[in-house]
Amino acid sequence: MERGVSSLSFSPAWGPSLPGSIALLVTLQIHHLMAAALQSELESEKERHRADKVDVTLDPDPAHPKLVLSEDRKHVRHEDTRQDLPNSPERFDCCACVLGSEGFTGRRHYWEVEVGDKTCWTLGVCRESVRRKGGITVSPEEGYWAVQLRDGEYQANTSPLMPLPVCVPPRRVGVFLDYELGEVSFYNVTDRSHLFTFTDSFSGTLRPYF
Repeated sequence: MERGVSSLSFSPAWGPSLPGSIALLVTLQIHHLMAAALQSELESEKERHRADKVDVTLDPDPAHPKLVLSEDRKHVRHEDTRQDLPNSPERFDCCACVLGSEGFTGRRHYWEVEVGDKTCWTLGVCRESVRRKGGITVSPEEGYWAVQLRDGEYQANTSPLMPLPVCVPPRRVGVFLDYELGEVSFYNVTDRSHLFTFTDSFSGTLRPYF
């Protein structure tokens, strides 16, 4: 008996003289091969998406003066009043945003962002070299790969903006960066669904963007 069906036992009535036994064995062997192929495909998919999980912290140096970072640099809140901070070259002075401290120049990286029940947010990845002064346009052409929630609508920051079909509002968003492949993917961690994937070519250092 073939290795794939060696653990199965059959009634004596299913002898080799019965055509049905041959069909049964062939069917079992096919199912065994299909299961092995599926397992191999799943393992390959896991390997393709294997990434370094990043414990992102926020960088206070580029943070807009209206953004207040927590002591552990894990949370940020928007205030109406600007803080008295140095207007250094790396600080955003018009757009209320902040970058992660981590910089990526290769490999695969994954992190998650808690958005909770906030009604307005933008998050993703940007080039470290993006312009920090004056108004900015969050788009791949300007070095940003991001998604956002505005006026109750989820959107990918393409040019023009692309509406995203979302069944369950995400309370946590996963960001998967594959630097070599040139992909930034976003996932709704709440219902384990895919939101959007940007495909581009990267150079230089990329940083988490909020």
